[in-house]
Amino acid sequence: MAVTSARSKLRAMVTEPPRRYSAMPKRLRALTVSATLTLFALMLLGVFLAPLAYMTSTALKDSTQISDTHQPLLPESPREVAIGGEQVPVMQVPIDGHVRELALVEKGRTESVLADPAHPEQRITWKGSWRTLKPAYEFKPQWGNFSTVWTAMDIPVLLRNTIAIGALGAVGSVISSTLVAYGLSRFRVPFAPFILASLVASIILPRFLTVVPTYAVWQHLGFVGTWVPLIAPHFFANAYNVFLLRQFFLSIPRELDDAAAIDGAGTLKTLWYIIIPQARPAIFTVAVLHFLFAWNDFFEPLIYLTGKPDLMPFSVGLFQFLGLYSVQIPLLQAGALLGMVLPILLFLFGQRIFLRGLDLSGSGK
Repeated sequence: MAVTSARSKLRAMVTEPPRRYSAMPKRLRALTVSATLTLFALMLLGVFLAPLAYMTSTALKDSTQISDTHQPLLPESPREVAIGGEQVPVMQVPIDGHVRELALVEKGRTESVLADPAHPEQRITWKGSWRTLKPAYEFKPQWGNFSTVWTAMDIPVLLRNTIAIGALGAVGSVISSTLVAYGLSRFRVPFAPFILASLVASIILPRFLTVVPTYAVWQHLGFVGTWVPLIAPHFFANAYNVFLLRQFFLSIPRELDDAAAIDGAGTLKTLWYIIIPQARPAIFTVAVLHFLFAWNDFFEPLIYLTGKPDLMPFSVGLFQFLGLYSVQIPLLQAGALLGMVLPILLFLFGQRIFLRGLDLSGSGK
C-alpha cells in the first residue's frame, strides 16, 4: 500500500505542474512587450520633438552665441569674471589630471598666469599655449529676443487679424457644412450618391487651379484688399468638413429623429436639439481644423491683402519679418515659436474633444 501511494503521488507531481508558477511567463512576456512599446514610443517622441527643442534653444541665443565655434546646444555664453577691475575669460584648464575652471589673467605663448575665480589673489602659472584651452560656459538665455520680435512684428495686430479671419471662417464653415451634411445623411436627396462623389472628388482638386478665376471674380466685385475673399467662401461648405460631419451623423440612431417627430419637432428643431448635441465633438473638430487652416494659410492672404499691412495675418507678417531679419537666425526662430503657441495650446486643451470628433464610428460619444 505504501508503494502504491508513493507511485500515485509521484505520478501526480509529474503530470500536474505547480499552478502558482504557470502565470509568471505570461506576466513577464506582457511586461516585456509593454516596456518595449513604451521605449519605442519615447524614442519616436524624442525624434519628433528634437527639432522643436533645437528651435527653442536657437531662439534663446544671440548672434555671438550662434557664431561661436565651441557653442554648446544650450544658449550659453563664455564665462567672465572681474579681476583687477577688468573682465577676464574663464577657461577649462587641465591641471594634475583634473580640469578646473580658472580665470585667464595673463596670456602667453608658452606659459600663462591663471587665477581661481573664488580666490583671485591666488595666482597659478600654467605652462602651455592658452589658445589650446577651451572656454568655460554659463547658461545665459536671451529672453529679450521675444520682446524684440513682439515689437518688430507688431504681434498684437497680427494676432487680432488672424483670430478674426479664422474665427469668422470657422463659424461659416461649421454652419454651412452642418446643414449640408444633415441633408445628405437624413433625407432622400435626388442624385445623392453623385453629389457625395462630386464633393469627395473636389477634395483632390488643387486649389491653385481656381486661384486665377476666383481672384478675377473678387476683383470684379471690388473685394480685393479686404477680408471678404478669405471668409465668405467658407459660408458655402467645405467638402472635407461635409464628409466628416456626414459620417458622424450617420452613426446617430434614426430612432432619435422619429421620437423628436412624434413630439412635434420639425426638421430644424431635430437638427438643433437632437443632432447637434450628439455631434458636438465632430463640430468642434471641424471648427479646430478650419481655424488651424486659416492660421497656417499663406498664399491667399498674400494675394488678396497685398499693400494692406494692417489687415495681414500672422503667416504673411512672419514672411515679411523673414525678409527684413534674414541674417538674424535667433529672431526668426523666436517669431516662428510665437506663431506656434496658440495652435499648440488649442490642441492641448481641446485634444479630448478633437480626438472624439475624429472617431467617425460614434463610439467616442
